Amino acid sequence: MHAAKVLDSPVLTLNRNWQPIRTSTVKEAIGLVAKGSAFVIDPVTYERHDLVSWNDVSKAKEKFDGFVIRSSKLSLVPPEVIVLTEYNGRSEGSVVFTRRNMFKRDRYTCQYCGSQPGPDQLTIDHVMPKSRGGASSWTNCVLACVECNKRKSNRTPDEADMKLRKVPRKPSWKMLARISPHQRRESWDAFLSRAYWEAELES
Repeated sequence: MHAAKVLDSPVLTLNRNWQPIRTSTVKEAIGLVAKGSAFVIDPVTYERHDLVSWNDVSKAKEKFDGFVIRSSKLSLVPPEVIVLTEYNGRSEGSVVFTRRNMFKRDRYTCQYCGSQPGPDQLTIDHVMPKSRGGASSWTNCVLACVECNKRKSNRTPDEADMKLRKVPRKPSWKMLARISPHQRRESWDAFLSRAYWEAELES
């Protein structure tokens, strides 16, 4: 496996209470462990390791087709799970209102016609137009394709005779953190419930 690809592979990141909060890359994870901000978790024994002890464990492991990350002093098997030492992660529902998270919530889908034309052809529409006092918020913004956005113009959906597919709501971080099946590692199963992976976004 190419080294750059391995360094960009996903690593499950747990908060200090061992709750999954996000994924990092192998490169980021090793950086956190090197700074003392995290430990590597052995997904078999659940033991915590710094880089020195993980180096010792790595010598005994024959995983990832034998691939190891080498430095002048260490040879490390790429970690699959890390636990943070201090940061506790965001609580449920504290999702930052950003364009990226909006696209995740609405699944790159126009909330009026249901089309998926691609990011370049999707806009963020204010259900109650901004010019009429509508706020830029989770509950007043949805994705709309260019055509639907033009059709709706400076009107409400009712005024434009357009129906929203879903009522816009603030999502939870947990639901936004869905990872495609090809990224998921078997070693993560002990830390994740089936509901975590299969829950639908709030509607």
